[in-house]
Amino acid sequence: MRPRPRELSGPGALLESPPLSDREFSGFQRLLYREAGIWLSPAKKALVVGRLSRRLRELKSPSFGAYLRQVEADGAERVRLLDALCTHETHFFREPRHFDFLARELLPRWRAQGDTGRGEARRVRVWSAGCSTGEEPFSLAMVLRHHLPVSEGWEIDILATDLSTRILEQARQARFPVDKAQEIPTPYLRAYMLRGVGAQEAWMKAGAELRELVRFQRVNLNDGLGVVGRFDLVFCRNVLIYFDQASRARAVERLLGHLSPSGLLFLGHSESLVGLGARLRPVIPTVYGPRP
Repeated sequence: MRPRPRELSGPGALLESPPLSDREFSGFQRLLYREAGIWLSPAKKALVVGRLSRRLRELKSPSFGAYLRQVEADGAERVRLLDALCTHETHFFREPRHFDFLARELLPRWRAQGDTGRGEARRVRVWSAGCSTGEEPFSLAMVLRHHLPVSEGWEIDILATDLSTRILEQARQARFPVDKAQEIPTPYLRAYMLRGVGAQEAWMKAGAELRELVRFQRVNLNDGLGVVGRFDLVFCRNVLIYFDQASRARAVERLLGHLSPSGLLFLGHSESLVGLGARLRPVIPTVYGPRP
């Protein structure tokens, strides 16, 4: 096997990453848990190296230990670290059973009920917690707008939040690779998404009718939130899987504090409320309402 050449530090050259010691990894492990409630298993050591090496090169930091000390002293750099270490994989209409439940059962029932006590304008508030690059809140916007038309006085407010400022900036653009069109049911795709032309032909964008429904905010589920009011639907899917039992319990309590008495909490299908569900009743698998 040909030996790997030593990488140089000159202009345009690649830099070799410094080693990450077990002690340094433990420092990042504790910091991420303290700041975000996320626990990195020892198996994630390579992930930390991969995701932080570029930042070390940008800062010309000589070691992971030096970078860790900088992060502890610099709040802005801590935000960059959280941006780098958090996972942001998502899709339109992910976990279709939830969207089928909305489209086939819940939203037609709300529409048929007419005056649901939300006021003359019939207002629905939705929180997409851990919204990543925006596919979830815009999927929700399509379903809600289709089933609760503005012509009947329905107002829709979708709060989309994430820990990562970088990812939120991307989500605010409402711009997605056109390959993702295959994830969107055809009627919604034709009604609400715009196909790019010319230099933008590889992209699509959510139409203005959707963009006006969604607002974005940085929220850390591990702290005091900064979220105002209660919501009819709270989606927090494939987020709690990164928390341990203690931080998961805290996050669920905070989510429930913002769920209306008749609201519903949607979790990911790989997540469980075992030991945490005393205040919740199951509606369908991974969808819960508050107990009376």
